Amino acid sequence: MQKHLFLGVEAIGQGAIDGGMSGVYSYPGTPSTEITEFIQENPLAEERNIHRTWTANEKTALETALGMSYAGKRAMSCMKHVGLNVAADVFVNAAMTGVNGGLIVTVADDPSMHSSQNEQDSRFYGKFAMVPVLEPSSQQEAYDMARDGFALSEQTKVPVMLRITTRLAHSRAGVARKEVLPENQLSLPADPRQFILLPAIARRKYKGLLESQNLFLKLSEESIYNRYEEGAEKSLGIIACGIAYNYLMEHYPNGTCPYPVVKISQYPLPENYINRLDQECDEILVLEEGAPMVEEMLKGFFAKGTPIKGRLDGTLPRDGELNPDLIAKALGKQMFSGYAIPEVVANRPPALCMGCGHQDAYVAMNEVLADYSKGRVFSDIGCYTLGALPPYETIFSCVDMGASITMAKGAADAGLIPAVAMIGDSTFAHSGITGLLDAVNEKSSITVVISDNESISMTGGQDSSAFGKIESICIGLGVDPAHIHTIVPLKKNHEEMVRLFREEFAYNGVSVIIPRRECIQRASSRKRNKK
Repeated sequence: MQKHLFLGVEAIGQGAIDGGMSGVYSYPGTPSTEITEFIQENPLAEERNIHRTWTANEKTALETALGMSYAGKRAMSCMKHVGLNVAADVFVNAAMTGVNGGLIVTVADDPSMHSSQNEQDSRFYGKFAMVPVLEPSSQQEAYDMARDGFALSEQTKVPVMLRITTRLAHSRAGVARKEVLPENQLSLPADPRQFILLPAIARRKYKGLLESQNLFLKLSEESIYNRYEEGAEKSLGIIACGIAYNYLMEHYPNGTCPYPVVKISQYPLPENYINRLDQECDEILVLEEGAPMVEEMLKGFFAKGTPIKGRLDGTLPRDGELNPDLIAKALGKQMFSGYAIPEVVANRPPALCMGCGHQDAYVAMNEVLADYSKGRVFSDIGCYTLGALPPYETIFSCVDMGASITMAKGAADAGLIPAVAMIGDSTFAHSGITGLLDAVNEKSSITVVISDNESISMTGGQDSSAFGKIESICIGLGVDPAHIHTIVPLKKNHEEMVRLFREEFAYNGVSVIIPRRECIQRASSRKRNKK
């Protein structure tokens, strides 16, 4: 068939559609966002009426996808690596309930933290939950795994993780599409207790999951994504996982590596290939993007004590992304060091967009905060996190989604009064609501600033789940309406914002201030589209 030039994320979106998917459930998070966006704009997805709207957070996304699987349909849930932390409860338990319709959990890891607060390897979650993990080495494999992963999920009767990293997500290659499969028919589970994890049932389900591990291993050893490639030079054997296989083969443009290579793109580890590598080679080099998971597992795997090199012994860096140059160094090849950056080229730190409403809110807050000691503003994850940098230097924390409100409450409990939480509209809907409820229940002396730009702006301007509902949510949680204020963050309203902040910082209780103005980028895009 004709090849399409797809980003890795687009290949996954197309593969899922062609695989008979009936719904995708996601919360935006780079580098996974474009999977859902591609499906949202895809003509076949529209023709089939595939469900493709955003959810409030990753936990609700995966739970909803599991509900679609319960009804017999095929579903995918997409998130970035830290999003899987939010969805970990349902992810681990879904391995025990199993699935009805095929369920793929696509997780995009971000080594080197291009747009994330940590480096995290989601393969550990797959190993912990004891489910099959697919890790493509190319855009074609990403398409194939998304298309065929639903069948693997239905065969194994558990969710399947599809793990990618930033480089595969955001690089392009030719992808050949395959036959478009029909969607599943509606069908309820044959076992009416399959999804009931009462202890007595859960113990039985857990035993069943353990007994399934031999099947998962057999499927991995027979997988078309795993293979043993012969090599004449036995002084070194190489295990290359996912995209690291591509990095390796860039040094052998004829496609022939002189060393034996085990390519791994489906887990659990194919023990037959690894045992063969152990018997044939003097030492092993492990190439894997992310944490040294495979390397650690192999430390106790080989009977004859074969030396193992990789991220743990310093052959490769312990942190950051892999690349062909690092692999060249590990192979003892000449490595291009690059060109020196001229001194005239200065680093340019990220900054809030000109005209952004967050700027005006920070300027007003800083004027009032000058009356207090520093370190009182707890922030969250969003564009407004840039308020930690000059010229504002307003905020002093950014830990995880929703932590601004709960950390402010904890600081207030410790006696730091006033304590201020800075959170965005979509983050408030994602993980801030429960923290505000705790603060209301204990009448905490905190001011919650919900900076509402009416979209999920940091990831591209997707619709916010909280749009038009923030005041109602706060009232429903029990915040005194007299201490809920909305204002437009503009320079002309500066004095009014200062007055509001000053009054509410001094209030002994929970107050909410909502500076509301549409994201400047989204507003510009909307006006262009209207024209």
